[in-house]
Amino acid sequence: MTQDAKSNGRLIAVVGPSGVGKDSVMAGLKDAIPEIHLVRRVITRAPELSSEVYDAVSVSKFKAMAQDGAFAVHWGAHGLHYGIPITVKYQLRRGTDCLANFSHKALVQASEVFPHLLVLNITASSETLAQRLASRGRETELEISKRLAEADKPLPAGLQVIHLANDGPISQTVARGAALLQPASV
Repeated sequence: MTQDAKSNGRLIAVVGPSGVGKDSVMAGLKDAIPEIHLVRRVITRAPELSSEVYDAVSVSKFKAMAQDGAFAVHWGAHGLHYGIPITVKYQLRRGTDCLANFSHKALVQASEVFPHLLVLNITASSETLAQRLASRGRETELEISKRLAEADKPLPAGLQVIHLANDGPISQTVARGAALLQPASV
């Protein structure tokens, strides 16, 4: 392993379909691995509309921030804008692994920005996803159908990916995820 690989942290891009439990898994991983840093995204969404902790901004503010270089990576999805603050690079240079909620569409850009990118792809069965999406009550049946149709979207080629199923109890998913992110030393 090179000195660079030893000294820099990994950006762990958490992806998965809507309803897969990314926020719950990320919170559990933070509890299981206290030294990991949870990246707080900037989103053009009202703050009360998600369980995720994020910085809510207007579209005009987001565009100004992007223009000013405030984001390491940013993208648009589902009518919203999302940004990973440039300050994450400071944490990575300190050797801290950083966990960030990501979109499939931003992974190629992220791989160009973050040399130690690791993708944590959280999955669940279509039955589990449909049940979770319906229980949150945020989408219509048509919107849920569209989200389920996108659930099996393939990841871009050439990325380092860890797959983590989240169909059972969250405690078991988190335990498996923590073990995958911190393999035992030989």
